[in-house]
Formats: sequence, structure tokens, C-alpha cells
Amino acid sequence: MDVQLIGITVLWVFLYGYLVTASIDFGAGFFAYYGKLTKKEHITSKIISRYLSPVWEVTNVFFVFFFVGLVGFFPDTAYYYGTALLVPGSIAIILLAIRGSFYAFANYGARKSHFYSFLYGVTGLLIPASLSTALTISEGGFIEEQGGEIVLLTQNLFTSFYSWSVVFLALVSVLFISASFLTFYASRAEDQPALELLRKYALFWSFPTIAASLLVFISLQQHNPEHFYKTLDYAWMFIGSLFCFLIAIYLIFYGKRYGVAFIFVMLQFFFAFFGYGASHLPWILYDHVTIYSAYTNETMGIALIVAFMAGLSLLIPSLVLLMRLFLFDAEYVKGERKE
Repeated sequence: MDVQLIGITVLWVFLYGYLVTASIDFGAGFFAYYGKLTKKEHITSKIISRYLSPVWEVTNVFFVFFFVGLVGFFPDTAYYYGTALLVPGSIAIILLAIRGSFYAFANYGARKSHFYSFLYGVTGLLIPASLSTALTISEGGFIEEQGGEIVLLTQNLFTSFYSWSVVFLALVSVLFISASFLTFYASRAEDQPALELLRKYALFWSFPTIAASLLVFISLQQHNPEHFYKTLDYAWMFIGSLFCFLIAIYLIFYGKRYGVAFIFVMLQFFFAFFGYGASHLPWILYDHVTIYSAYTNETMGIALIVAFMAGLSLLIPSLVLLMRLFLFDAEYVKGERKE
């Protein structure tokens, strides 16, 4: 395998890690605020708080690794994406700062404040929507060089069916992943009222997720036929994704083995995410940047791969330890032990 392929694969693993962990976090924020609106906060608030308290600090580690690695492995991406993503990227950073302030002031009444809860819930939807812009732009047709400068074609972006279908998929996927995990978490806590409510959320958001995926495929065929036909070469991965989805929904619907169900949810997105990534290669940005044209030198590439593999080997055991100490500790999950 080429060094370039190894590099982009390592980065894609980090991005997948962010996809899962951040989705749980973002969706939990939405469900926490929705609980307040529907007067069901007393049912879900304890479960959501127990999950978020020890986890929120490490969620963005995956994203930082990906961002730094992308620029390190493929420096040209900074030139093209830097200007194009200036506005949506700045919005995402502001939203992350607002979300971080909620965590920072959580012990000073932020959790009880309707205003903070509103910001916490809304950012859980707006952040994935703004970040999904990067994947949309990568399909080409949204930026061009004018007088030696990169210009984002904002009108094309906001009037594109493909762009909005990606945003829709990002939103419903976040809610489905989060509800599926929180259902499992409630079952571990043996909190039956929260389990039943979160289980309904997971089932409710499951089919919009599949519908949004189909919309993305349909719109991709119209927007970038080259990429669409390449996805057919990886059809087995998308079929595998659908198969995992059906198993997960079967288990959640019949109230069986919620932990296994969430594993299949992760596999569902693993197959779809890596199928999309593999079919996108060698392009990082269609018509402008490939993993070969933007690649740094061989020595730097190998050094980055070693460094990022080492980082991954430290990050994964740390997450496992965090889960064993908090998330999957019987006393902590049931609220019998504090952090």
C-alpha cells in the first residue's frame, strides 16, 4: 500500500472516531433540551449527565488529530480549504466555544438555565451541519480560483440539492447514533423509564437516517456522476451497512441486547463511511487536489504515520480506561458513585 493511502486511512480512522463520539455528545445535547421542552427532563437528564460528565473533554481529540494530520500529510489542502471553509469553519469554532462554555459553567447553574440549555441543544445540531460543509465542498463545483485566489461559490452551495441532503444526513445521523447509545446506556443503568423513552427516540430517528442516505446517493449522481459510479465498486460495503442497520433496529425494536445493537450501529456507519471514503479516492477535493498531488515528502509522511499510529495506540487504551472507570462501571452508571 502506498504511503499516501496509509496516511489518508489513518486520518479517516480518526475522523470516524470523531463521527461516533461527537454524534453521541451532540445528540445528547439536543435530547437534553428536548426533554426540557416536553417536560420529560426528569426521565432522561440523569442518564445524559452521567454520560457527558466524564466524556466531553476527550470528544474533540479525534477531530484535532484529523485536522492537524490532514494539513501535515497534504499541505495543499490548507490552501484550498482554508479560504473556502473560513466562514463555515469560523461558525463551527464559535459554536464549539459556546458548547464548551456550557460544560465549563455546568456546576454553576448552566444545566438549570433554559438559555444555556437552548444553546447546548441547538449547537448539537448546528455544529454537525456546519462541519458537513467540508464533505460537500470536497465533491467539487463549489470553489474556483479567481485571480489567484480561492473563492467559495456560496450561491451554488446554498442552492445545491446535494449540499442540503448532506446536511440532512448529518443531522439525523447524529440523533440516531446518540439515541442508540443512550438507549444502551439506560439499559446498563437499569433505568426503565429512560430506556423506554430513548428507545423510542432511536427507532424514530432510524428511518430518516436511511432516507437521508438514499437522498445523498440520488443527489450525488446528479452532482458528481464520476464519484457516484465509483461507489458502485464498493456496493458490498453499503449493503453491509444496510444489513448492520437492520440487525440494530431488530434488536432495539424487540428490546434485546442493546449493547450489541449499538455495535451494529457503529458497524453500519463504519461500512458507509469507509465505503464513501474509498470511493472518493484519490480525490481530496475533486478537480483540484488528490492524495498524490498534495502529498508532503516521503520522510515527513512516514514520520507522521508513525506519530499518528502512536497517538492512536495511546488514545484507544485511554478511552477504554475511561469507559471502564465511568461509562461501564456498574455503580457509576446507576448513579451510586460520583465522578
